[in-house]
Amino acid sequence: MSDFDYDLFTIGAGSGGVRASRLAAQYGARVGVAEEYRVGGTCVIRGCVPKKFLVYASEFGHAFDDARGYGWSAENVAFDWKTLIENKDDEIDRLNGIYIRNLKNAGADIFQSRATLKDKHTVHLHAENRDVTAEKILVAVGGAPWTDESVPGHDLGVTSNEAFHLKKLPKHVVVAGGGYIAIEFACIFRGLGCDVCLVYRGEDILRYFDTDVSVQVHSELKRKGVRVITQAVFDKIEPLDGDMKRVTLSNGVELEADLVFWGVGRKPVTDGLGLDDIGVELDKNGAVVVDEYSRSSVDNIFAVGDVTNRVNLTPVAIREGAAFAETEFNDNPMKMDYRFIPKAVFSQPPVGTVGYAEHEARAEFKNIDIYKTNFRPMKNMLTGSEERMLMKLVVDGDTDRVLGCHIVGVDAPEMIQCIAIAVKAGVKKADFDQTVALHPTAAEELVTLREKFKPAF
Repeated sequence: MSDFDYDLFTIGAGSGGVRASRLAAQYGARVGVAEEYRVGGTCVIRGCVPKKFLVYASEFGHAFDDARGYGWSAENVAFDWKTLIENKDDEIDRLNGIYIRNLKNAGADIFQSRATLKDKHTVHLHAENRDVTAEKILVAVGGAPWTDESVPGHDLGVTSNEAFHLKKLPKHVVVAGGGYIAIEFACIFRGLGCDVCLVYRGEDILRYFDTDVSVQVHSELKRKGVRVITQAVFDKIEPLDGDMKRVTLSNGVELEADLVFWGVGRKPVTDGLGLDDIGVELDKNGAVVVDEYSRSSVDNIFAVGDVTNRVNLTPVAIREGAAFAETEFNDNPMKMDYRFIPKAVFSQPPVGTVGYAEHEARAEFKNIDIYKTNFRPMKNMLTGSEERMLMKLVVDGDTDRVLGCHIVGVDAPEMIQCIAIAVKAGVKKADFDQTVALHPTAAEELVTLREKFKPAF
């Protein structure tokens, strides 16, 4: 038995922290976990899970319109925001309880408290006003929405945290941002019947994705009725009568809305944790700098998940937490493999992607072949919907290996999860060609792409 209270103390009970703590406890470690909000973290409590429920809700709005083309009467349908939020909250409560139960069943102690570091082995629990010690400390506090505080009236806007608890559905929404969160919430609000304007500082949205994906999503946003303004930012936000606000943009355009939504990114929440005071290196954004085994510059302090700002996705945090526990408490050194991580944007239509974007592949490989198709899915033929679907393969022309797959369209995330297995395993384009198509499906297009796309340049 060591001289410390715990073998491992984890600060933050999100996806990464919970997985690491559970595994470490199952391997026999004495584990303590502190969480100042709710066990489950951003993903479960105020991120991926509640967002997906809102996405589902917003998709029904389009489905009622589509149903008419298939003979269904869809008249006098009504939506109640209060019911959606209450049902969402009930499910989040259930999941929160499961996370707590799983930690306790593994043998971990849970502290409902903010925790900060006093030294490399000492954690102060603020709610209990006492210290605990640990041989190893894991920082898994995640990130939080960022807003531009230089903008006058910035506090008149909300972030995703508040959007999940709005008392009523707004009528007019202005969204700042062009990444995952901004686009997903623009689609959610539009699908629920709101007028939506998306404002983004760059030339086009989803700038870290393949260009064809960015262009396709931009086009579909406009088709759905979302106004998109690029190369502009918020200059100021002013209150008007009632719930209304006026947003003035850097290009002089003025917009009025009863909800202003900040979706401009997230930052690690390391302020005030005491990390810098004990010598833990942080980058310019406050992220904990770690090595390939998630070890910080202080040898017994580790970090996983969004607080490290490596790849900020829930499944990645879970894998990082598992690798940490295996390495430190199961004598099984394990590194996280960041290659070919599938990604999804739950826009409407959604995006699924894995591997290299075309521009990334051309920068790294000598000979790149592109195969792509853009079509109107069969389901839309009776509905009158002009929504289109994009499928694209990025292939190494020298080895025939599929380097990337990009899909925009209904069920794209579901498809890409399965395709990611093959892409990560090194599938060749010839393997796609030799696979019999499943007809009639949209996905069959992936195994019938034959002609290389020749760019105009």
